[in-house]
Amino acid sequence: MNGLLVVDDEAGVRRSLKRLLEKDGYRILLAEDGREALEIIKSGAEPVETVICDYRMPGMNGIETLVEIGRIDTEITRIILTAYATMANAIEAVNSGIDGFLTKPFDNRELRAKVKECMIKKRLKQFVSEQVMAEIQKNTWAMEPRRIQATILFTDMRDFSGLAERLAPAELSDLLNRHYFNPLDGVIFAHNGTLDKHIGDGVMAIFGAPVGGSDDALRAVQAALAIREAMDRTNRGIPEADKRFAVGIGIATGEVMAGIFGSCRKKEYTAYGSAVNLASRLENMAMPDEILICNRTALLVVEAVRLEKVMGLTARGIAHPSEVFRVLGRKPERENKTGNRP
Repeated sequence: MNGLLVVDDEAGVRRSLKRLLEKDGYRILLAEDGREALEIIKSGAEPVETVICDYRMPGMNGIETLVEIGRIDTEITRIILTAYATMANAIEAVNSGIDGFLTKPFDNRELRAKVKECMIKKRLKQFVSEQVMAEIQKNTWAMEPRRIQATILFTDMRDFSGLAERLAPAELSDLLNRHYFNPLDGVIFAHNGTLDKHIGDGVMAIFGAPVGGSDDALRAVQAALAIREAMDRTNRGIPEADKRFAVGIGIATGEVMAGIFGSCRKKEYTAYGSAVNLASRLENMAMPDEILICNRTALLVVEAVRLEKVMGLTARGIAHPSEVFRVLGRKPERENKTGNRP
């Protein structure tokens, strides 16, 4: 685990926090004022993931120190610790973009839990739904890099280059943000997927990490169908034909390495592995408004969705080539119970 920097002008508080937080596996660094804390961060000799800083100190106060640290490295989780827990101080911390607010005297168990909670929210609040976030807070080990079976979804606009050439920058920005990313990300969250990243006009989502279940593949396919429906509604609301767009979607299931990866400057929760490569390959093969899935995903969802094997099409260029299936739609409830496996 990366370092945790404690900044407090009282040596007793520094020692107490060091003993307490070392129990959770943190590598503790100590500073007695804001100037020393900034020197530690700027040097980069000891990677720091979290800073807990006292509010009242000689020289720079805690808010000023944490704001400067945020300017150096936006990825650092910043927590203020104060014996002066007034509403004005809390508002100042929130307005300054501080990630957490702790009070003295502190209960050891509550402080340890709060530090973990702040770190988790900092890392994942942009990527997972509230329901998944609550589960992660119960099981913080879920964030650690590990091998896990997951379902990966890739979606990408078709003919985005042509769209970019036809539209003015402001029009393209509005189309992407309001009519594409906003509804698409909402669908992923609604199906308890993890929004991995936006890649140009593409999106990668993970179903099954950091929190998974037996229906990961089904939720991914249901999300894909919902994305296609959302894009159809969007297009029906755009009167100009040259501003309408289609998406292609690829989905694959398999073992991945999932966790937080990156440098001290930028970290992200993501996944690596053959399933990621296969999902990307399927998305590239998909025609406009088409959803393509691998054989392993098909076996997991066949009882709930209508599938069609794509004859003469095999996902190649990966370790284990896969048969390809096209998702046609949802099955009626009665058909769900009697569907044949692919």
